[in-house]
Amino acid sequence: MGKRYFCDYCDRSFQDNLHNRKKHLNGLQHLKAKKLWYDMPGGPAGGTLLCPPVAGQCDFGSSCRFSHLSERGLQELSVQAEEERRAREWPLDVAELPEVRLEDWLEKRAKRLSSTPSSRAEPVRATVFQYPVGWPPVQELPPSLRAPPPGGWPLQPSIQWG
Repeated sequence: MGKRYFCDYCDRSFQDNLHNRKKHLNGLQHLKAKKLWYDMPGGPAGGTLLCPPVAGQCDFGSSCRFSHLSERGLQELSVQAEEERRAREWPLDVAELPEVRLEDWLEKRAKRLSSTPSSRAEPVRATVFQYPVGWPPVQELPPSLRAPPPGGWPLQPSIQWG
């Protein structure tokens, strides 16, 4: 008999081969059923519809496409989602920001710049490189982990690749 393909949108199955599947997926009936499923309440693009459980329990469990929350739970969830969306868009509330005048900021900046010594007046000191504790001796390290020589790495002649 061979493999069979089941379409969840159309709720039908047929023999699975390239021709049949392509014909079905491009068919008008399938496209209408797919659009209807996406637009219906409880679908991915539709509104939220409460699950109408039969005999008090839903047989679909976590794969049910309807909501199992109460009306109040849905409202709380939508309020929480809206708060999270607002927090992502604007992390700080304008009321929480301190009021800063431009003149005050310029004065602080001028004081800071006048109190720090000029970087041109002092020569830049080279930092001393130290290996982390517990590393093997320098001779056993690969070249990529060795400290650069004093004065930096020598420039290599340009090499044409390829």
